[in-house]
Amino acid sequence: MNQLFNYIISNTNLPSEGIKNTVSLLNEDCTIPFISRYRKERTGNLDEVQIGEIVKYKEQFEALEKRKTSILKAIEEQGELTPELQKKINDTSDLITLEDLYLPFKKKRKTKAETARKNGLEPLAKIIMTQNVSGLSSIALKYIKGEITSEEEALEGARHIISEWINERTDVRNSLRRQLERFAVIATKVVKSKADDEKAQKFRDYFDWNESLSRIPSHRLLAILRATSEGFLRMKIEIDDEKALYKIEERIIRSNNECAAQIKLAIEDAYKRLLFPALSNETLGIAKEKADQTAIEVFAKNLKQLLLGSPLGEKRVLAIDPGIRSGCKIVCLDAQGGLKHNETIYPHPPKNDATGAIKKISTLVEAYKIDAIAIGNGTASRETETIIRRIHFNRDIQVFVVSEAGASIYSASKIARDEFPNYDVTVRGSVSIGRRLQDPLAELVKIDAKSIGVGQYQHDVDQSKLKSSLDITVELCVNAVGVNINTASTSLLSYVSGIGPKLAENIVAYRDDQGAFTSRNNIKKVPRLGGKAFEQAAGFLRIKEAKNPLDDSSVHPESYSVVQQMAKDQSVAVSELIGNKTILQKIKAEQYCNENIGLPTLKDILKELEKPGLDIREEAKVFTFNQNIKTITDLHEGQLLPGIVNNITNFGCFVDVGIKESGLIHISNLADAYVSDVSEHVHLHQQIIVKVLDVDVARKRIQLKLYK
Repeated sequence: MNQLFNYIISNTNLPSEGIKNTVSLLNEDCTIPFISRYRKERTGNLDEVQIGEIVKYKEQFEALEKRKTSILKAIEEQGELTPELQKKINDTSDLITLEDLYLPFKKKRKTKAETARKNGLEPLAKIIMTQNVSGLSSIALKYIKGEITSEEEALEGARHIISEWINERTDVRNSLRRQLERFAVIATKVVKSKADDEKAQKFRDYFDWNESLSRIPSHRLLAILRATSEGFLRMKIEIDDEKALYKIEERIIRSNNECAAQIKLAIEDAYKRLLFPALSNETLGIAKEKADQTAIEVFAKNLKQLLLGSPLGEKRVLAIDPGIRSGCKIVCLDAQGGLKHNETIYPHPPKNDATGAIKKISTLVEAYKIDAIAIGNGTASRETETIIRRIHFNRDIQVFVVSEAGASIYSASKIARDEFPNYDVTVRGSVSIGRRLQDPLAELVKIDAKSIGVGQYQHDVDQSKLKSSLDITVELCVNAVGVNINTASTSLLSYVSGIGPKLAENIVAYRDDQGAFTSRNNIKKVPRLGGKAFEQAAGFLRIKEAKNPLDDSSVHPESYSVVQQMAKDQSVAVSELIGNKTILQKIKAEQYCNENIGLPTLKDILKELEKPGLDIREEAKVFTFNQNIKTITDLHEGQLLPGIVNNITNFGCFVDVGIKESGLIHISNLADAYVSDVSEHVHLHQQIIVKVLDVDVARKRIQLKLYK
């Protein structure tokens, strides 16, 4: 266990006591949200990011130990495991070194060296490696037998064995690794037959390109790798071969005779055939891992911002999925997102029934007491918005343009079919648009996160790492906000700490059968929801209008007695304590510390009691694009336009200015000073003003600058 702690400490620099206690909690199947929120005393107040780092390195260590066990077993079965080798393997703290140690013992497919050994040439190879014999030709003649018919064949076979030995030398491999890490260049050329392909044009910057592999940005490397896999580019890794060969020769050649000449040939063979191909691929693989990690981090940041987007709240919504020939699908939702009505209007060509559409929408707004209108931002969105804004409603109706990204994925999913078995995909898509306005988090959790479209090259990165990162992001967001157990969908409940998909289904089934939960204690009656699951989940589940007001707060049931004691000491009921800032400020948290609850948790409790159930998300704000801008041809240099940030990458952000094409604010145009992190200057769905710098109509590219 000490090895695990030392491994995590060396990679994180977090306090050892916090690491030990966090690992202990993880081994008890506690979740990251639960540990970071309700076990601060044990972790030393580590936040979810730091706990996530501990989880990551714990998993890495366990994978390393598993690989060590497998390798030791394989070498032992060959009868080659010595105490010295076993110690080296056990002391290794990284996978690359471990695989280098295993390389000489790894079962190989038929190799040139193996063939040479079968032909009895290993003794000759050993003689050459002594580098102190003369008359090598006459010695080689002694090995002409069987399949070896000449002196040159004997020497060549010996060189193949020497090449393998050189390839297996850890010092040689590490020396070449260092050169690749520092000096490797990635070079690309267009495949001539594909140069004019329309799909290749987006990669044309790389048709003749070279750049340091250690400095290439994540998005550029991923773009090159995609273009290569799609057959538009040829790519190779290059270093100074002469310098690399010289450094290997320095390590191995100690004489200037016939043996040295043979060894030099073997080094060249080892380098070209074994070392460089393997280690250049390894270096590219490491660069790809780093690029993947950067892209995944960007995606996770974007997803967090999107999930924590401003909710309109429990308001009645009319949602429109705009279309041209197929019409605009309308749905009316109640304050809880329930579908009350649906139909189709045809305000656009070829029917052009704008008058009928206006009349219908006016009628529906009155009939269903609509508070807000949500318009999907896809095809015909601007045209539909223009028509809506022409309508004179009898009261103030807020109009929002809502991102449709992933709505089609949801509408065709099993979740959507289960929710609306009697409606087609167009109705489901419209419902999703309306519910996204009411509560983005509750609706977006139903969609595979990578389909939401807020990342870069999400299909090119390691899919298991992407899924893991995004699942953690969703879980953290859901638990940060909290969930109303009486209205939440199965999808939303499944992300609550300690719940998971099966228990979420059981909760909904119990709710449907027994009615709404009236207290947190009732949750324990859900089939298969045991004490551990209740402990992990209870603090994140909210029950509105419960008898005990703490059931609608983030105060964990295990701390209810402390709150009750606080109220008693102030001679008030718990309900009178909640929200009463004057009384709460009199309470000294230190007085309530005991062996089970410490100051960090008590401070959290007092903060929560001040504003119980407060939503951490900002309120939704109405936004209007420039009504004179309809297509890219309406743009010109110098214009100031309102826009909404709709994607963030590590090279800048994309902004919706109300037309089909999004504009790019390059990282260099986000501020006058140097920008290292785009997310420090803008966030997803932020409403901003941009200045148009350049418009390339032919390539459909818009360059923007952040104005304010």
